[in-house]
Amino acid sequence: MSLPVDPTASVDPLPSEPRQKQPSEENRGDVLRPHAEDAFAGELAVLAAQDDRPRPARWRLSPWAVATYLLGGTLPDGTVISPKYVGPRRIVEVAVSTLATDRALLLLGVPGTAKTWVSEHLAAAVSGDSTLLVQGTAGTPEEAIRYGWNYARLLAHGPSRDALVPSPVMRAMAEGTTVRVEELTRIPADVQDTLITVLSEKTLPIPELGQEVQAVRGFNLIATANDRDRGVNELSSALRRRFNTVVLPLPASVEAEVDIVARRVEQMGRSLELPAEPDGIDEIRRVVTVFRELRDGITSDGRTKVKSPSGTLSTAEAISVVTNGLSLAAHFGDGVLRPGDVAAGILGAVVRDPAADRVVWQEYLEAVVREREGWTDFYRACREVSA
Repeated sequence: MSLPVDPTASVDPLPSEPRQKQPSEENRGDVLRPHAEDAFAGELAVLAAQDDRPRPARWRLSPWAVATYLLGGTLPDGTVISPKYVGPRRIVEVAVSTLATDRALLLLGVPGTAKTWVSEHLAAAVSGDSTLLVQGTAGTPEEAIRYGWNYARLLAHGPSRDALVPSPVMRAMAEGTTVRVEELTRIPADVQDTLITVLSEKTLPIPELGQEVQAVRGFNLIATANDRDRGVNELSSALRRRFNTVVLPLPASVEAEVDIVARRVEQMGRSLELPAEPDGIDEIRRVVTVFRELRDGITSDGRTKVKSPSGTLSTAEAISVVTNGLSLAAHFGDGVLRPGDVAAGILGAVVRDPAADRVVWQEYLEAVVREREGWTDFYRACREVSA
């Protein structure tokens, strides 16, 4: 017997406390990092108002409008939609079209390729809610994907719908919305496979009640994963077949990565109330260049091979280094981002293994940075913090 679900409406047939996503009115302006659907509510509303293309069941926007929200563009009335993802358009189109089918989406890539960022914005644009989330860790239990129990009610009255605590996956199935599973490969293999029935049969059995929850139209799942970190649990072939996999690449060029870092630093700087620094683009380009050369094992001119450190040196880490540098410049300097403000952050990002990585960094400083024209101040700052 299935739990009763009205296929024509987005309902929650499961007993639970309502999700409290919004902060109180007096604290709303103080939220450090608003959810995507809150931070970009204006853009989503304008897109919805002007979107006259067909929308899949329970989608807030058409697939075309979802792609426009992520990639940015100018609407017919002149409204500019800011890009949330800078990368190949086709990748976003494939991801969005996958969500419009009954196939789940797996965003795969090395750390720092914006997998979580893209999954959040996809969920916000499709369902208007990015908060149905399962965070994958080595300790993620099966209940996080299936359901749990309110043990006080369970002991008092036995198994019942009132005692059931639905997971984000169960909620999304019942409501016809999008659920996110972050770091899927960190979840133990036996817990991962809990998703097989959900993704293939669109059903989540509740054997204790002799019932099941059947997914209504609009339900889908976005998972993220990478195979670079320690503690990775490979996906079974049965589970992998349930996903359409989209690989998010590292930025193709220095300029593309500089643009990504600059945009995110500007957004984070506004949130943290750091002063805007229009001349900081030179230091951003310097940080990006260092990271790319160490990541690729060769200098940008192709003339000098360098050793790569143990870390990934991702775009996300470059954003963190520059943001921390802006904070240093604002609170302990004159507000201008300088080489000394980013040097310590770069050292911390590069030297993860104190023995091996320190040698890699010192060799890079002496062989590349020291000889590069216009990088004297940066070289001195890095030498000072490396001493």
